[in-house]
Amino acid sequence: MKDTSYSKIPSNYGLCAADCPRGDTCLRRIAYDRIPANVVFPPTLHLKAIEAMAGKCKYYRSNEKVRYAKGFLSTDNDFTWKDFQARNNNELVAVYGNFVNRALQLTQKYYDGVVPACGELTEYDRQTLDEFKDVKAKVEELLDAFKFRDAQKEAMNLARIGNKYIADSEPWKVVKTDPERVKTIIYISLQLTANLAIAFEPFLPFSSEKLRKMLNMESFEWNRLGRTDLLQAGHRLAKPELLFEKIEDDVIEAQVQKLLDTKKANEEANYKAKPIRENIAFEDFQKLDIRVGTVLECTKVPKADKLLCFKIADGLENRTIVSGISKFYKPEELVGKQVCFIANLAPRKLKGIESQGMILSALNYDESLSVITVDREVKPGSEVC
Repeated sequence: MKDTSYSKIPSNYGLCAADCPRGDTCLRRIAYDRIPANVVFPPTLHLKAIEAMAGKCKYYRSNEKVRYAKGFLSTDNDFTWKDFQARNNNELVAVYGNFVNRALQLTQKYYDGVVPACGELTEYDRQTLDEFKDVKAKVEELLDAFKFRDAQKEAMNLARIGNKYIADSEPWKVVKTDPERVKTIIYISLQLTANLAIAFEPFLPFSSEKLRKMLNMESFEWNRLGRTDLLQAGHRLAKPELLFEKIEDDVIEAQVQKLLDTKKANEEANYKAKPIRENIAFEDFQKLDIRVGTVLECTKVPKADKLLCFKIADGLENRTIVSGISKFYKPEELVGKQVCFIANLAPRKLKGIESQGMILSALNYDESLSVITVDREVKPGSEVC
């Protein structure tokens, strides 16, 4: 039997999203099932075994950055599309992608895509190299403790180190006065980039694969993470391209709207009318004076988002009624319509306007209101019976 300590693993550990159309045929599920029952792997090795089988699952590939935004396999995250956009744009694009793009583009510009030789190291170079030498042990420790979000942060720290190093070193300026120094700056930047391709393998396997192709990395064993000689001088890189793309607001708005539309469709499909209220005496109903009136004027009430002010012809003297339906109708849509209203409600003031009655509306399943009208014209003041 497998080690019972793995009962701590979240239920979706090693699986695609729950709604993956491949279901139990998903390669990630198959891979997890194929781990021998008597073999106890630490999570890092579980991840590698699972990823090895996952490459052909397009659904898994398409959800890679969503999983990153959700904190990888954590189950206690409250996911929103806005948070996904922020994590993608502020971390993957602005931190990770920005550093990689700088390093590769400068290599292409200054050395025609060939890794330069490392020269004499400065104290700052040694300090930078020392900062990421223990990244493998740190990430493994966090993964083995199932602290996936913290492990992601540790991997992302490599890109932060790289961004700071390249910004502080300013190779685009130094190249004018000390081109030999720039070779070392770019060399160290490329070693950091290669380490990123390995460090993010458990979290963003397909982005890591894309980066390795740009680096022409044939070997990317996990046990080499943290080394400073992953790319040898003279090694030729492939043509650089953007590793991640910024997600614009309209894309997120479309996804949010899609969710709202789905929610609305589900509510409509599962709608059940509210229970009938308790019976009342017929005499109580007769106390209500419900009439039909013609809308002569309709305007928005100032400083009141929900309220419309109606001037209604009621067959006697025109009356004013204030109604909270501004969210569902434009004033001009209602002018000329015949509406049903309760004529004998005691007047009350709303935003300083005396309302002389109540316009009747139907409350739909989605909380929207639909004004009750008549299907053919009648005289203003006609009673509803």
